[in-house]
Amino acid sequence: MKFPPSAKARRAALGGAAALLLVAANGPAAADFAGRAWHEYTINQESYKKRYGHWDVVDVPEEFRINAIHAALLHTGKVLLIAGSGNDEKNFRAGTFQSVLWDPERNTFKQVPTPKDMFCAGHAQLPDGRLLVAGGTARYEKLTGDVKRAGGAMLVKNENPDAPRMLPAGTTFVGGSGKEYRSQFPVLVPRAEKGGDGGGAGGKKVMVTASQARVYVESVVEGEQGITQTADQYRVKGLTGDDARDVYGLAAKLGLDKKDFQGLREAYEFDPVAERYVPVDPMAEARWYPTLVTLRDGRVLTVSGLDDMGEIIYGKNEIYDPRTRTWSPGPNRYFPTYPALFLTGGGKLFYSGSNAGYGPADKGRTPGLWDVDANTFVPVPGLADQEMTETSASVLLPPAQEQKVMIMGGGGVGEAHESSRRTAIADLSDSAPRYVPGPDLPRATRYLNAVLTPDDQVFTTGGSADYRGKRGSDILRAQYYDPRNRVFRPAADPTVGRDYHSEALLLPDGRIAVFGSNPLFADKDDTRTGVFEKRIEVFTPPSLFRGHRPAAVTGPLEAERGETVALPGADPRDVATVRLMRPSAVTHATDVEQRSIALPPAGGDGALSVTVPDDPSLVPDGWYMLFVTDREGTPSRAAWVHVR
Repeated sequence: MKFPPSAKARRAALGGAAALLLVAANGPAAADFAGRAWHEYTINQESYKKRYGHWDVVDVPEEFRINAIHAALLHTGKVLLIAGSGNDEKNFRAGTFQSVLWDPERNTFKQVPTPKDMFCAGHAQLPDGRLLVAGGTARYEKLTGDVKRAGGAMLVKNENPDAPRMLPAGTTFVGGSGKEYRSQFPVLVPRAEKGGDGGGAGGKKVMVTASQARVYVESVVEGEQGITQTADQYRVKGLTGDDARDVYGLAAKLGLDKKDFQGLREAYEFDPVAERYVPVDPMAEARWYPTLVTLRDGRVLTVSGLDDMGEIIYGKNEIYDPRTRTWSPGPNRYFPTYPALFLTGGGKLFYSGSNAGYGPADKGRTPGLWDVDANTFVPVPGLADQEMTETSASVLLPPAQEQKVMIMGGGGVGEAHESSRRTAIADLSDSAPRYVPGPDLPRATRYLNAVLTPDDQVFTTGGSADYRGKRGSDILRAQYYDPRNRVFRPAADPTVGRDYHSEALLLPDGRIAVFGSNPLFADKDDTRTGVFEKRIEVFTPPSLFRGHRPAAVTGPLEAERGETVALPGADPRDVATVRLMRPSAVTHATDVEQRSIALPPAGGDGALSVTVPDDPSLVPDGWYMLFVTDREGTPSRAAWVHVR
């Protein structure tokens, strides 16, 4: 059945013809307009779409347009977009925190009550299909010159072994000089510890070790009068007697220097069925910019971040158990913020070197294999431009059985202008893995979005050549990477620029959706302040314009690892490959969830079946999209499969 051309296509055709007449009549003065019209005409031709694909901007009602910082695909087929305060301090001060559910099939939207500022949190898919969201923003950064009150970390001590002490936000600490500082958050100081032999007659004297907790404090007065240059002990205003002796503060310099973002301890599970956040136990450490990565036993490791003082966490990692909804200490190892960590064979984590911004340039940036159980780290050498891994993209190449990780692009540390065309691939199945060069990107790019597709390609789009799109450097182009032939091939160009705070993910119907972007400036001269990009743009791959599509598997399905599963609805004569694809949870060019697992198809009695690999480090528990693809590379719609 042939459908009549859309109104947009008809307008493009008429515009193309009109453009030629305009150029003929007016010469070079109309060339620019004519070029745009001809381009619009060209990209709407069926022959072009079949070769390069096509982009469409989604019609989002105004009340649902948010600063999408995080995007996660849920097993209901809906996409959870999380803004929190959306990198907007006015929203933060007003307590305006946002999340929106988008149904890409029906193009409907729903606001979701958001209990805390999840801006720059971490997230991971859980075995039951819920999404774990941990950390976020407790305080916005203040640059030098914008800081009005001296402040910093106060170490609060408790020498009472019989009771903990809760000090509310606003507690005043008074130093020996009389200067006063107020706590910005509540702080619970545990009871002191009894133990050991403190000596004395008969060895019965008990030794008491003071407990401690940190809290951020600010001067009661503004300006330089609030600065303290030396270490001091602080009494808690309002406490008397034994309480005043037992509970006190210690602080070093409290100044007017730059204050970084501060993290949250809170954690939540998002329930895709009830469509709400459910609070779970908080983390021991506050975290801003953490990575959450699933382990082979279904638990989740949270790594790195800025703490409640705005200081980078030097190695204090934690593990979340979804069965008990509690956290426990993890192996101690330092990484920069948002490190790209991939679950690989035997349960080891591979750190590709990709990260997103905070931490010294000379520490924690070496790629390598991390044995979480033994807490050993073996560097993986060979990466060119290793100083350019910040804001790079990394993917576990399809199919996941081959255990190859690719890194693409990236920039210099911090606000550096430089970016890289470098790609490199590490074969982790090798006994001594190392990075080997891949083909260069068409342009040096940071903030590149990379999405696995059902036909074992990697779709890459957007990014910018400079820090946060400075100097008008957004890159309006997309391309596919073909792992088999190790080449890039062009795709249709997007129409919306994407840099910092942008995300992209695969939808169950085979399209790719792209969200967000947070440029610093809106012009090439860096004179006009940038505006957060709230449009959603969706890419339809070339294969979906071919006219034939294999029948979708009837789902949802349940499967156990190692089990052979029948795929109802699929025609074995029409299937070349079957892939299990884990849904994305992506932010800051970091998506450690997505993976594509090959399931060799087997036919018999006119039915199609597959066997799910029994390795939990290859197929962790959870919900997956199952795509069948024909010999032309055209995928079906996905069926949802719950693997346990």
